[in-house]
Amino acid sequence: MVKAIELNGLTKTYGSSRGLVELSLSVERGEVFGYLGPNGAGKSTTIRLLLDLIRPTGGSARVLGLDPRVDAVVVHARIGYLAGDFVAPGRQKVGAALRFLAALRGGAGADRIDALCERLELDQGKKISALSKGNRQKVGLVQAFMHEPELLILDEPTSGLDPLAQQIFLDMVAEAAAGGQTVFMSSHIMSEVEAVADRVAIIREGRLVALDTVAGLRAGAVRDVEVTFTGPVDTAAFTGLAGVADVRIEASTLRCQVTGSPDALLRVLAGYQVAGLLVTEPALEDLFHSYYTGEADAA
Repeated sequence: MVKAIELNGLTKTYGSSRGLVELSLSVERGEVFGYLGPNGAGKSTTIRLLLDLIRPTGGSARVLGLDPRVDAVVVHARIGYLAGDFVAPGRQKVGAALRFLAALRGGAGADRIDALCERLELDQGKKISALSKGNRQKVGLVQAFMHEPELLILDEPTSGLDPLAQQIFLDMVAEAAAGGQTVFMSSHIMSEVEAVADRVAIIREGRLVALDTVAGLRAGAVRDVEVTFTGPVDTAAFTGLAGVADVRIEASTLRCQVTGSPDALLRVLAGYQVAGLLVTEPALEDLFHSYYTGEADAA
């Protein structure tokens, strides 16, 4: 099957600075793909290359099996795009602006405008210039989703949205994926990506440093473990175990950190009476920071 997105050695330089360095990855059809990194990491550069808004210095990109440059008109008709700096004519009213955008697509999506605006609590009678940042972002979401495109490319989609609107957006993404649409979502907000993404890529200074499922990223992460025993334990029994570090025992409580499989620790615990066990899984945000700050090896 033709992939939704396929990048091979994609590179973009801006004079002496690097925007993107030999980026290679693919996004499957029907997948929700989270693309993580702080501002300036190269997320928006990647998206602009996918849309042929800028041209690559090297490498190649395919979108829905097509060349974004040669087949730009066809590609743009089959995607929904929300820019990180979405703007619309301030003099237009919301409803008129959305219907104008639908008309540019031959009327595609016009019949869904009312339902989407109602769902997002967006007043179609207001001028865009009178909207808050969050409500302007909702206009951008409606125009991206309304024609039910094969591929949604969303750059920082929840910027300015309140928590309720953020949850509605996540529901919309989940529904799109359930309907067979592909979602490529760039963000620096880890929790929203964690909630819906099938796979996650982490980009740092224009380079791909991790690509996996959230569960896969966690598999090699450090977990904090706290074990409470019914009686005293031997500290020496827990030192030097494979994957176990920072062992501390106070009274009848063991605290340590476990990386990878906990098998070695569990084998020793089986020889004691355990009253309580607490394992703290790292949040996606913690995983992201470990890659970005260089505490983990680049993939």
